[in-house]
Amino acid sequence: MTVESVKPEAPAPASELRVPPLAGGRVPVLGHGLKLVRDPLAFMSGLREHGDVVRLKLGPKTVYAVTTPALTGALALSPDYKIDGPLWESLEGLLGKEGVATANGPRHRRQRRTIQPAFRLDAIPAYGPIMEEEAHALAERWKPGETIECTSESFRVAVRIAARCLLRGEYMDERAERLCVALATVFRGMYRRMVVPLGPLYRLPLPANREFNRALGDLHLLVDEIVAERRASGQKPDDLLTALLEAEDENGDPIGEQEIHDQVVAILTPGSETVASTIMWLLQVLAEHPEHADRVRDEVESVTGGRPVAFEDVRKLTHTNNVVVEAMRLRPAVWILTRRAVTDTELGGYRIPAGADIVYSPYAIQRDARSYADNLEFDPDRWLPERAKDVPKYAMSPFSVGNRKCPSDHFSMAQLSLITAAVATAYRFEQVPGSDDTTRVGITLRPHELLLRPVRR
Repeated sequence: MTVESVKPEAPAPASELRVPPLAGGRVPVLGHGLKLVRDPLAFMSGLREHGDVVRLKLGPKTVYAVTTPALTGALALSPDYKIDGPLWESLEGLLGKEGVATANGPRHRRQRRTIQPAFRLDAIPAYGPIMEEEAHALAERWKPGETIECTSESFRVAVRIAARCLLRGEYMDERAERLCVALATVFRGMYRRMVVPLGPLYRLPLPANREFNRALGDLHLLVDEIVAERRASGQKPDDLLTALLEAEDENGDPIGEQEIHDQVVAILTPGSETVASTIMWLLQVLAEHPEHADRVRDEVESVTGGRPVAFEDVRKLTHTNNVVVEAMRLRPAVWILTRRAVTDTELGGYRIPAGADIVYSPYAIQRDARSYADNLEFDPDRWLPERAKDVPKYAMSPFSVGNRKCPSDHFSMAQLSLITAAVATAYRFEQVPGSDDTTRVGITLRPHELLLRPVRR
């Protein structure tokens, strides 16, 4: 789905600006941090009751939370705010400071120009055969009656598609497995560092810290191996890695090795993590809502006539695509985002001081009863054109908006719909004893331990 950009409304005069109200529930010393750690989804979802913009205390620090769709859109589109704050600071150890995910200003605009051709709408069909191959390989690898460990399976297919499409690697099998193991540990540690900023304590040689550092080191070593092998090969396939190796900076010089490294990390990791998390939720949806799984199967068969579903079929799979969108609404992989004010500014008539951190939750926005009838119900038909028009602007922005809009939105939607179509056509799914589909909160949202049994159709 797409979201149109609009200009934010003109700011109110400085004399009329208000101080945002302070959210309730803070405790001495920790402020609201204790609630954010204990039940972050419920805490963020309840903030709108306190106001459109509210102040939070995280220890001694004041953070501003934005709670309405209109203001999150204005925040994303305004030049008064940049990518920064606790989330991005916690991610710097993973993503670096020179990749497109964390860069700002002219560097970010140049990097977007470099990577954008790989994600143009007319470039996506070239990835179709790889997406098809991986989607069908996933379904064929599963055996009826055996237990599927959905975390590793989802990571594996997400990483393989990203690597094979964007880095054209013939050597990604073993590295994809390493990446999956490393990412699970790294993202768990990143979230802990974001919400519990203990600084020097994370440098102590404790078991959790050692595990985190080993995983982070392996991830960066993996990226260096990929870049070095491409350089040594002398090959220049038409892919994103070639574009990075041939990119120039603002002075016309080749970009530095650190920027190339950080860009590859930004390509492989956030996209793979968010797509994998969404695949897990889609598998959970197919098990929990067999009526929609059946509708997906019936739709695919009506389009394909019984042949294996192909990339070229995806645009015709209306209900399948709506199942994907509705899964992303209720269980967005990215559930929390932060920005930082670069100047004294305003948002919704409230004063926001320069340097202030702003936080908002797509999870809370996309589940708000003010925007959605039966807001907690899984209802893919709400995305049919005659009903989708009633959803407020910015109440559903799974790929963000403005100059930070995810460049891989069409790429991601294509693979998610194709995977959903392929597995739902082959199997029905049942959760098995020991499966835990409750939400695990980290940098992304995913089921704690989703275990499914495929049943051949």
